[in-house]
Amino acid sequence: MSRVTAYFHPTCTTCEQARQWLAAHKIDFAEKDIRTTAPTVAEMRAMAAAHGGERKKVLNTSGIEYRKQGLAAKLPQLDDAAFFTLVRTNGMFVKRPFVIGPSVALVGFKAEAWAEQFAAK
Repeated sequence: MSRVTAYFHPTCTTCEQARQWLAAHKIDFAEKDIRTTAPTVAEMRAMAAAHGGERKKVLNTSGIEYRKQGLAAKLPQLDDAAFFTLVRTNGMFVKRPFVIGPSVALVGFKAEAWAEQFAAK
């Protein structure tokens, strides 16, 4: 399998479960700290497209940063270019874990869904 990029938060227990799952299934992945390196606009677009174009699916809507910035009210008025540019400015706006690669686009961690998506590759 081709290498995927996995964006994790260092203290996130769900991210740790995802990291362990990837290692246990011998998935080659490059790890990035989502706090310091947000997914690229291209990665964000690909993830949203993989989730039916629903931009909200890629957002950490329960996160402190999301609420502090009042994004729930701001985002509906943004076109796609402005949305993806804004989200790119702060990795904490992004739902995690965020795993993207050739034919793989996963946010959040559910072992069954991950097994299904990686098995299809």
